[in-house]
Amino acid sequence: MGEPGPRPAIELLDVHKSFGDQSVLAGVSLVVPEGTTCALLGVSGSGKTVLMKLIDGLLQPDRGTVRVAGEDLSRLGVVDLDRVRRKLGILFQGGALFDSLTVFDNVAFPLRERARLPERQVRERVRRALALVDLEAAADQYPGELSGGMLKRAAFARAMVLEPSVLLYDDPTAGLDPLKTRSVVDVMLMGKQQLHATSLVITPDVATAFEVGDHLALLHEGRIVEHAAPDAFRQSRHPAVRAFLHDWLERRAQHASSDSTASH
Repeated sequence: MGEPGPRPAIELLDVHKSFGDQSVLAGVSLVVPEGTTCALLGVSGSGKTVLMKLIDGLLQPDRGTVRVAGEDLSRLGVVDLDRVRRKLGILFQGGALFDSLTVFDNVAFPLRERARLPERQVRERVRRALALVDLEAAADQYPGELSGGMLKRAAFARAMVLEPSVLLYDDPTAGLDPLKTRSVVDVMLMGKQQLHATSLVITPDVATAFEVGDHLALLHEGRIVEHAAPDAFRQSRHPAVRAFLHDWLERRAQHASSDSTASH
């Protein structure tokens, strides 16, 4: 017998979630092994962010099981749920930084609120996190003084300062131009190499998904219709996957054409 594979860090088993009469998730099953990065694709409104909130324990499924680090979230009380959530680092779509705090204090916030570390250790870990994303020089600036790419990097530093075992990214490159997108992708890849964390990257952007994902999944009509390594995903015969990739290629070609026209 061979060596056992990595244990699941995230498991969703037949998960259903509705809001009123609207069914958002209709039997989602997804396993993300420890130490891997899963890029979750889907059109806007397909339920990707709802799925992330289920993993974070902010929402409860109507039916099905959500496990993080082997623990069924629905069976946990408030104290144990908070303990599991400390294993998660979350990069929200807008960054969600506090405008009234400096970059340093934004990154320090989860350490001061949740880890209760001595201030000397807080400062050391914040400096380390800011160095990782090349923002040491911006430590005393406020979010309103930062570019979009710098905001994303500051939010990443805050997400990883607790040294989580699982990182959740909610559309990390949304609204960024190609250069800023590149810098965020580089930070994600660096974080993967240095933290060895399990990552779930929720994105509609196929290019980002193929670059950062060890495996890709497509959420379509409330279910995961494909979950495979990049090459296998690219070759998928599932009609929803083929349509999603085709639409993305068309949008990219149109964008390149409009950029070329604008430059002349």
